[in-house]
Amino acid sequence: MLTFACKKIEIRDIIMCSFELNKTEYRTLFFLLNDNGKFTVSKMAEKMKLNRTTVQKTIKKLVDKKLINKIQLNLDKGGYEFYYNINNKEELKEEIKKILNKWVVLAEREISKL
Repeated sequence: MLTFACKKIEIRDIIMCSFELNKTEYRTLFFLLNDNGKFTVSKMAEKMKLNRTTVQKTIKKLVDKKLINKIQLNLDKGGYEFYYNINNKEELKEEIKKILNKWVVLAEREISKL
């Protein structure tokens, strides 16, 4: 937790704000950040104790935002399965830092106008 002036700011809030995530999107991203494996939607839903449809919709949004990877694995007997994992964790951290640095520059600019 960070403290800014008179308000405490959770890292969760910074990540959610940085990427415009809702709570379920954040929870899913956090799940993948803390587990370096690849998961199907069904496995994620089971582990996170969420409805499969909810996870499916959430995954689509995270893939669209390029925060997670969608990997197609072809099955030996035909067909395929999709697996999901986090994009490069270090790149994600750097992106958050860039967003925060932009905010600092904007805040400094506004303070200078006082």
